Amino acid sequence: MSEQNGTVIIGAGPAGLTAAYELLRHGRSVQVFEADEVVGGISRTVERDGWRFDIGGHRFFTKVPRVEAFWHEILPDEDFLTRPRMSRIFYRGALFNYPLSAVNALRNLGLPEAVRCLGSYARARLRPPRDQSHFEGWVSARFGWRLYSIFFKTYTEKVWGMPADRLQADWAAQRIKNLSLGTAIRNALLPRRRRTDVTSLIEEFQYPKYGPGMMWERCAEQVRERGGQLSTGSWVTAVHRDPARRRATSVTVNGAGGQRTEAADHVISSMPISELVTALHPPAPPEVLACAADLRYRDFLTVALVVPEEFSFPDNWIYVHDPGVRVGRIQNFGSWSPYLVKDGRTCLGLEYFVFEDDEMWRTPDADLVALATEELERLGLVRQGVVEAGYVVRMPKAYPVYDERYQRNVDVIRAWLSEAVPNVHPVGRNGMHRYNNQDHSMLTAMLTAENIATGSTHDVWSVNVEQDYHEHSSGGDSRRGTGRDAPVVPSRIIAAPITVPEGSGDRASVAVPPSHA
Repeated sequence: MSEQNGTVIIGAGPAGLTAAYELLRHGRSVQVFEADEVVGGISRTVERDGWRFDIGGHRFFTKVPRVEAFWHEILPDEDFLTRPRMSRIFYRGALFNYPLSAVNALRNLGLPEAVRCLGSYARARLRPPRDQSHFEGWVSARFGWRLYSIFFKTYTEKVWGMPADRLQADWAAQRIKNLSLGTAIRNALLPRRRRTDVTSLIEEFQYPKYGPGMMWERCAEQVRERGGQLSTGSWVTAVHRDPARRRATSVTVNGAGGQRTEAADHVISSMPISELVTALHPPAPPEVLACAADLRYRDFLTVALVVPEEFSFPDNWIYVHDPGVRVGRIQNFGSWSPYLVKDGRTCLGLEYFVFEDDEMWRTPDADLVALATEELERLGLVRQGVVEAGYVVRMPKAYPVYDERYQRNVDVIRAWLSEAVPNVHPVGRNGMHRYNNQDHSMLTAMLTAENIATGSTHDVWSVNVEQDYHEHSSGGDSRRGTGRDAPVVPSRIIAAPITVPEGSGDRASVAVPPSHA
């Protein structure tokens, strides 16, 4: 079919803007509609009073050459900084290297605790936990309970909002791969050149000097310069389809100018796939609608606190393995780029993992700033009274949740879309309900654009992290997976997340952190 109306793209995040740019490269016409007033999606840079915040932290590192080339086509080399990759674990007032270092861990734990950890490991080897089907049992069997409780439990529970013994073990196997306490000790003591059996993490990455939003703001400018139409504050409320022709034909958009309908030969959607299904008219069958309604998301909020530069730290972020506070991770925006902060000050971003129906999500900003300030002081990372200002940024639907029904839900939706509206193309993290990073979301958009423009038949759903895990310099497996690794969680407790009690005892501590883009 010859293109007459062009392609409508829903969402101006990395996937949507990449699709627009690539289609324009092929001479195709595009219209991009973004519901928010800013572009970039979760990869935006939020600016408040001259401070800039990166939502979640976005390291620009990829093993996909065309994504690397795209970044440098959008931004000149001088707009990129090369930054060291540094993250540490905060536990009981000490900072532990991540990945773990034997010397650092021994010094921070102290000899008595280190001996207890080794004894706990020995007991686990002699009498492994009977049930290793869940995260807690699997990890405890390989590290012992004490090390599991220090470095694996609490952070995992903060991120996913439920007890670690409700998360499946195969996620732990993906995250930790070949690592156990024995291999950790050997890898810490042997020269780096001999570490070939366990995946290692990249040591530096690129970063746009004004944050990841700089990339997508410039990309949006180039989309417009090349003839594409891009409208912010424009919410696609309906995708109209012709059942007889098995095609989407137009979209209804609500914006500042009111409601209008735009014709489309193709629709590329990076909006949550659950919302895409409910936007279709005539409606999808009841079973498909039920699958869409059953998909869940984990939400995310950042409380950014302005403090004197003396309270800066070199890490991109610190994982907080203290069960007595709700904060899960703390970014230092000044360590990402000096252009995000102001002279003599830095900004620390305290990250909280929540559900939208949690009380914390609805808490007023001033109360969240007070809570974050109190927790930062309690952790001893700043002195009392030094916080000068605070800002709250909420990001709904930051993480697609993998529960025991999500895969069937996605499969049903995907099969029906392919049959009923094959010219509707889900892309990106929320568009495909996949825990992908920025580069793999971009790749889904690139392949979709090629399919539309050249008639290619790329299987966009095969793009996943296991093929080329961008945070790792070696290793990995060849399984076709579901994107960045995330645990499958029980549906029945998603609506009732655990609370992290203050002053929890020794047996509550933390997790090997899931890597973030």
